[in-house]
Amino acid sequence: MFLRLTGLLALLFSTAACNAQTPAAAPVEGQDYFLIENASPLETGDKIEVVEVFSYACPHCADFQPFMDAWKKTMPADVNFQYLPAAFGSTWDDYARAFYTAQVMGILEKTHKAIFKALHVERRPIRGAKAIAAFYGDYGVDPKVFEGTMNSFAVNAKIGRSKQQVPRWQVDGTPSLVVDGKYRVVASKKGFQHMIDTLNAVIVKARAERAAAKK
Repeated sequence: MFLRLTGLLALLFSTAACNAQTPAAAPVEGQDYFLIENASPLETGDKIEVVEVFSYACPHCADFQPFMDAWKKTMPADVNFQYLPAAFGSTWDDYARAFYTAQVMGILEKTHKAIFKALHVERRPIRGAKAIAAFYGDYGVDPKVFEGTMNSFAVNAKIGRSKQQVPRWQVDGTPSLVVDGKYRVVASKKGFQHMIDTLNAVIVKARAERAAAKK
């Protein structure tokens, strides 16, 4: 009996080990990612472009941030990453302006995760330009200057670009990842790690397509 039980346990452990080594299913176009008609990257260059379309208003984006932080640490050398805040109107526009203003004023690195935490962990009611400016005032800038910059020419131009680009990519929800302006990777019930796995697979696809185009 002991030998039979030992053998059964060995089989179970062996099966579990095999399952652990089984690679994830390949992403499926039309489910995990989508081809964007009339590809339009933000910038043209030698590197593969990855853009996260997000919003500070989006709790799913806050949940996704740690996955992106981990991915960026292992990002391939031939990839360029950047954020694009979605300006879908109302509060979304205010937070998009906050992102760009922080970028213009040089405090984006120390405030990007902080505002996610304030909104979605601490549940702070940061709504409207004055409240947003007051929040950023805790990071070494004058709130009045911050609020004024939110409506500056530079920030208005960036907001206008977002309002044009996001619809071109057919993005209707956040977070979304766009690769080379050609492929849109979406969140699903499969989880955020699957989204990252799909991103990596699509990068490989984009890299192969770039190489083929050079031949």
